[in-house]
Amino acid sequence: MNNPNEKSFPVSWDQFHRDSRALAWRLAGLGSFDAIVAIARGGLVPAAIVARELNIRTVETVAVKSYDHQNQGGIKVLKEISPPLLELARGGAKILIVDDLVDTGSTARVVREMLPGAHFATVYAKPKGREMVDTFITEVSQDTWIFFPWDLDVAYVAPISGGTD
Repeated sequence: MNNPNEKSFPVSWDQFHRDSRALAWRLAGLGSFDAIVAIARGGLVPAAIVARELNIRTVETVAVKSYDHQNQGGIKVLKEISPPLLELARGGAKILIVDDLVDTGSTARVVREMLPGAHFATVYAKPKGREMVDTFITEVSQDTWIFFPWDLDVAYVAPISGGTD
């Protein structure tokens, strides 16, 4: 978080698992998917949960970097989607893209260009990127920084008011 006025939204492993299962429930109503593309790294955990819940065995990854710890920067594709999955998509397969969060939509835009007919789902969405995804569970304000469970450690947190008890 660069701005002290930004809000923080810490998410525990339990909460993230519940939210990812809620995403699977919502997606189950859309029929079956032939494959999942997880956006690494944040999309790996929710994609695994969704794949399990929806019994999807074909799981692919795409690696796109847009954050350097907490600062958003340029987009760089580190790993492309495999040619067999792209061929599957061109053949009319129903593909699901999964990520943990859509923030500004820049990562989503790049991956959508790779798989224009895919259904894009995220666990969390911010207003600037919300239009890029088809399905999400929770919307948070643009000035909120989500701390995912893999980013957290147990530590003292000062009261919101600035007091010390």
